[in-house]
Amino acid sequence: MQGIACAQKSHFGSWNVINTRITLAPRFEAFNELQLRSQSFYKDHFYYEVKGGISYFINKNFSFLVGAGRYITYSDPGSFTKPITGNEFRFWQQLTMNNYLEKIKFEHRYRVEQRWFKTGYRNRFRYRLNAAVPIGHNKIEPRTPYVAAFNEIFLTNKAPYFERNRVFVGGGYQINNYIGIQPGYVYQYDYRNGNGAGKHFFQLTLMLDLDGSKNPNQRIPSNLD
Repeated sequence: MQGIACAQKSHFGSWNVINTRITLAPRFEAFNELQLRSQSFYKDHFYYEVKGGISYFINKNFSFLVGAGRYITYSDPGSFTKPITGNEFRFWQQLTMNNYLEKIKFEHRYRVEQRWFKTGYRNRFRYRLNAAVPIGHNKIEPRTPYVAAFNEIFLTNKAPYFERNRVFVGGGYQINNYIGIQPGYVYQYDYRNGNGAGKHFFQLTLMLDLDGSKNPNQRIPSNLD
């Protein structure tokens, strides 16, 4: 499990993300996301994931997504040199709702996950509240800097039910219709078998929209994970 691996070292880790979207039709969008995480700052890499899926925009404030991915975790200290400790296939369904308070954009994300491991099957439920505030603009558009933050809780259907909390604080810059970058700080707290531990990360995300000029749906910049 990636959370257990994270907890084994207290070093400030790195968390790198590339997410790509392409508009298939006015209401449909395909996405792909790649992630690579390390125990220390850009060394001792211990985790990667590859995932993708399809989104359907019900209207400008509601969207539904179906996704699937592969998640691989290596044992401490990382660097892909140790045996694999986590090999997960995941399928999920997600509803996202946007609302606005003047310039502040809020995103409420509700997700249900089905997770398969070599050791068995698990369910998980996630809720993320994400907020972004454009600087010098009324919305996030080309050449717009912004600040962003989110908090996400992870729950299971078995006691003790609480599994993880993830917090992000950072900023970003929407370069044009197609490219945005978002650096920031992530703190992830994991709770397993009566024990809890946290891990600090520097996160850097590259966001690509291959058909951004044609996308009619305003989005809050965020990771797809």
